[in-house]
Amino acid sequence: MLIALAQIRPAKADYAGNLHRVANVLAQVGAWDEPPGLVVFGESVMSGYFLEGGVREVAVSAGTLYRDLAAQHDLSGAPPLDVCVGFYEEHQSHHHNSALYATLGGSDAGIRHVHRKVFLPTYGLFDEERFVDAGRSVQAFDTSWGRVAMLICEDLWHSTTATIAALDGAQLLLVPSASPARGVAPIGTGANNVETWNRILRVIAAEHGVYAALVQIVGFEGGKRFQGRSTLVGPDGNQLLEGPEFEEAIVRARLDKRALTRARADAPLLSDLQSALPVLIRGAPERRREPAAYDPACGASPSVAQPEPATHLVVDPDPPGDPLSINGELLERWLVTFLREEVIERRGFQRGIVALSGGVDSSVTAALAARAFGPANVIGVRLPYRTSSPESLEHAALAARQLGIETITIDISEAVDGFYASTPDDGDPTRRGNVMARVRMIALFDLSAKHHALPLGTGNKTERLLGYFTWHADDSPPVNPLGDLWKSQVWALARHLGISDQIVEKPATADLIQGQTDEADLGISYARADMILHWLLGGMSVAEVVERGFLQAEVDLVKQRLDSTHWKRRLPTVAMVSSTAIGESYLRPVDY
Repeated sequence: MLIALAQIRPAKADYAGNLHRVANVLAQVGAWDEPPGLVVFGESVMSGYFLEGGVREVAVSAGTLYRDLAAQHDLSGAPPLDVCVGFYEEHQSHHHNSALYATLGGSDAGIRHVHRKVFLPTYGLFDEERFVDAGRSVQAFDTSWGRVAMLICEDLWHSTTATIAALDGAQLLLVPSASPARGVAPIGTGANNVETWNRILRVIAAEHGVYAALVQIVGFEGGKRFQGRSTLVGPDGNQLLEGPEFEEAIVRARLDKRALTRARADAPLLSDLQSALPVLIRGAPERRREPAAYDPACGASPSVAQPEPATHLVVDPDPPGDPLSINGELLERWLVTFLREEVIERRGFQRGIVALSGGVDSSVTAALAARAFGPANVIGVRLPYRTSSPESLEHAALAARQLGIETITIDISEAVDGFYASTPDDGDPTRRGNVMARVRMIALFDLSAKHHALPLGTGNKTERLLGYFTWHADDSPPVNPLGDLWKSQVWALARHLGISDQIVEKPATADLIQGQTDEADLGISYARADMILHWLLGGMSVAEVVERGFLQAEVDLVKQRLDSTHWKRRLPTVAMVSSTAIGESYLRPVDY
């Protein structure tokens, strides 16, 4: 059988539009010289994945989805074929993250099976258990080609699910997924978690002697990028094909049942499991009933010799190299595509506008924007105050010339001084600096309206976590490509993008006060702050970070700034008096 894996980009919460996208794929493959017998789509392809409370608005019954797919298939003129489609399902008064397997066209058309996701990730980026209910079974089912089973995304990460499916006779595992890409360290050829997916697939397929097809969606949702790289692994554990990273594509390969027989003969692991599992299961209750060999008089079993104290070999668990290093080429493509989708496709702007300070962050944002929209569609705005460093203006102009973008210069001195002329005092340097930052955003958003160009943020992850920015100023632009990059990673990306050494090598400064530098304000270098934050956000305690060679005082300083500035990274706190509070009970993604 020829199988096609269709990694497409669903439109958020647009069931009708996504149905049309699926129908276009069916029409396309139906016109091939040899149409596939099965087309597999990704998880939640009918709606997009990160819907939060919007799940109930797009959930449909399996019967409704089948009828809609069948109608589109009839219109497409495609020959009879099977499909596997991920969707949010309404079933017996519950919502599920589900996958439908159906035959479209022909005398045996109909639904073959519906799998409801069993393992719902609710950690990190994910919050599925809040919005959908878990399925309760994994089972194989018959198709015209053979026995098939479906698992959805995290279902595959639990080895028992694939084992249950294989013991039920599955010869092919279909795994619709919507896995956001994570990790830009220079490991492998793409996003770091792709390597983990491939490893799991190969092990699962080889252990059970089955074909395993992973089909991802692509595109961005709320800044999270789905990885693509849809994969088919043969029953010997070898990868047979892989789709492109981040791009829409249809990839195809042929399934051969003879390969199943050869693989299971060469490595009869499934046969061994079928023989041993009943024995292991029968023995488990007996072992649980055995009394513990415990002597209350001495606190240990007298029949078990106490081990001698051992000398333990201490092994550094960290991988070699800098954990904050980046794959520059991958990161550039990632962020350029992010800007195109978020600015042009989602918000309808053709241009971007950046406050060019002459520093590395704004220069990198402008460089990414120039690559995303073209230099003619990027505006760099210089916004000096009378005490601003002339070097900042020069470096902003240098960045603009290097990128070939338009520049506008607006002196904000009169606006800031005019404000303080009407107040009882001139403001201390911190207050005045905050007013400068907010006036700059007023100017940027006004120019945005004039030129119909979306403001782009320039704040990096280190600044955001340390609270080193002016609230409702630096953080105001609605799209920010740098917000999840450490300052040291921004410098590395700047070098990859070819930003002038004059900009990259100079001390970072907010330039709100003469002679000011970021590191002097913070009391710690960015390089050390980045590493401390990396370990703290990774779950280490202050003591554990100190053990890695950092001073107690500098770890305490970073931890104190991190803990005391959460409010700057959130929307205003609202007194909740109802059961439909915005952002708490009424939840919709920013791109819904």
